[in-house]
Amino acid sequence: MDTQNPNVPTHAHTRVAGKKHPNRRHPHSGLVHDNARHTTRFTVIGNHLAQHPELSLLAIGLSVHIQSLPAGARIDIKSLAARFPEGTTRIASALRELEAHGYLRRTRERVPDGRIITRTTSCNQPGHSGTDTSRPAPRKRTRQPGGKPLPAVPRPACSAPALLQQATDLLSRLRREDPRLLLSVCDTAHLAPGVAAWLERDVPLAAVRHALTTDLPREPLHRPAALLAHRLTAQLPPPPPFAPPTAPPPTRHPLQTCDGCDRAFRAPKPCHCRDCRSAAALSAQSPSRTGLTGTPEVIKAVSGVERSRGENRSGPS
Repeated sequence: MDTQNPNVPTHAHTRVAGKKHPNRRHPHSGLVHDNARHTTRFTVIGNHLAQHPELSLLAIGLSVHIQSLPAGARIDIKSLAARFPEGTTRIASALRELEAHGYLRRTRERVPDGRIITRTTSCNQPGHSGTDTSRPAPRKRTRQPGGKPLPAVPRPACSAPALLQQATDLLSRLRREDPRLLLSVCDTAHLAPGVAAWLERDVPLAAVRHALTTDLPREPLHRPAALLAHRLTAQLPPPPPFAPPTAPPPTRHPLQTCDGCDRAFRAPKPCHCRDCRSAAALSAQSPSRTGLTGTPEVIKAVSGVERSRGENRSGPS
């Protein structure tokens, strides 16, 4: 058998020492670390971020920069674009990468003054953040009987039933302007005094409705009653200017007929007219001057006859 098998090695391979292995790189041909221990102003970054297999280099560097910033720093797209030479498009794309892989969380929240802001949370290790474990699972926000109370509203100086009824009718019609302003009985009873305080200050119903329904946010209203309570308090108009009270109109008495001369005159109740009362008073003071005695009717009748005789005598001859 003189045929040789070319697949059989001519001699056994010897074991190569570890330091002389051909696949082992020379210690001076790759990266060499010259590290110093940091005691101040340093940030701990995990290799899961620094060596992330899917994130871009810009996203990794941007996440490192964000994790090194103090709490409350501005990291919106415009602020980051003003800090780094990359434009807003590349920075926005890197932020979306970090958000997709869990290194950033951006949520929209409503602040006490009614504005909606975007709150950004940086996570140095996605899935193991202390805030993630303590925060409950998101659920639909509904107002429970024992939940957070509504903000206080202004109170009218005089709680007239008619005024409160007008305020209640106005609040119940707000759902016609916007279906999101559908209020419960408890919310309507809480807001009615605030609307009455506006009506008490001579504000028309149309003006109150306009103040409550204009420029509403486009997002769903989880607590429309809280928003209306804030507007009733923050936009309360001042009291109307003081005006002196006007004099009441003069009283117009009904027509009466004189009991002595049948003359028509105005008086609160039936009696004698002014002429009859004057004649009676004159006769009572000095009957000798007039020579007339008797009742006021007789005195007035005689006086009328005497006046007519005197006018006839003094006429032209």
